[in-house]
Amino acid sequence: MSEWTLDERANIDFVLNLRRRWSDVVYPALADEFAEAGVPPNSAAATESLIHDLPSYAWFAWLERGSQKMLWRAVSDVVAAHDDKVSLPKNPVGRLELDPALELPAWYTDWDIHVQPGGVWRNDRSAQVYELGAKLVMLGENDDYAIHRRFVETALPERSYGRIVDLGCGFGKSTWPFKQAFPDAEVIGLDLAAPCLRLAHMKSEQLGLGIAYLQRDCCATGLPDNSADLVASTMLLHELPLETLEQAIAEAARILAPGGFLRMLDFRNTGEPLRDLAMREHGARNNEPFLPAAMDADTVGMCGRAGLQNAAWTAFDERGDGRLHELAWPRRPEWHFPWAVLEAGKPA
Repeated sequence: MSEWTLDERANIDFVLNLRRRWSDVVYPALADEFAEAGVPPNSAAATESLIHDLPSYAWFAWLERGSQKMLWRAVSDVVAAHDDKVSLPKNPVGRLELDPALELPAWYTDWDIHVQPGGVWRNDRSAQVYELGAKLVMLGENDDYAIHRRFVETALPERSYGRIVDLGCGFGKSTWPFKQAFPDAEVIGLDLAAPCLRLAHMKSEQLGLGIAYLQRDCCATGLPDNSADLVASTMLLHELPLETLEQAIAEAARILAPGGFLRMLDFRNTGEPLRDLAMREHGARNNEPFLPAAMDADTVGMCGRAGLQNAAWTAFDERGDGRLHELAWPRRPEWHFPWAVLEAGKPA
């Protein structure tokens, strides 16, 4: 994107710093209030009521949704003002396959996911807004997509890979690290949104990465049985209705080759009442209606029913350590997402 104006930078910085103070000032204050309230009640409903009555909770909830709306407005203004075009390369090293006949499911189109007006799938500008917003929505800590690089660096078994499939690849931010880490592998990114795939293809070509982007449903990839050594996703599972989530895991198992691996980066409950309630209600505030059920879902059982083995969740520390060795996160006072990795394998 061409050079931003001073006003554009100021608008983005204001929203970004507002979101940082929501995380490192408002949430710790809320946590102190919760601690001062004493031992939470035994029932989930009573605990929820206690948390909702804390003086800072309304501010925390309002600032989360309000600052998210402000972020998309600021990002949309920048993208509209610069009007950069998505141009496809004439002699690509990778490939792009779009399916004009693909019918997008209602669960995908009925919500402006992440509160992004119009969603990510309507046109090229929507994809560009999503790209810029994705850097900022993580409080400015994902400018270089470090989360995705750490996932590839720390959560994958050390081996050679013939084919890697990235489900729900969006504009490619989760796909590029696979090709960079395993240049000899065939890397395939799948997504429903044609505009995101066009942007992903353009960006990959600019990086010199030969990646195949296919417009496919994660539940019906069209790839052959037993054809992938690794099937992965980042931030996909919590966007899916439960039935679709299980279908996606079953499809991943189908295309995995014997001895192949499943690795899915997403969210999981922490066992901390305040943090877990705030995360579940984040689903409503961020237009991600399937998130609470996905976090509670028996995804390990889904893996087993799909024929995968050794399924388990392990925590993920996006600040630097990446994949941890159990489902336990380092203590942190500020608000942060409870990242975790669903791991499983297909019997050899």
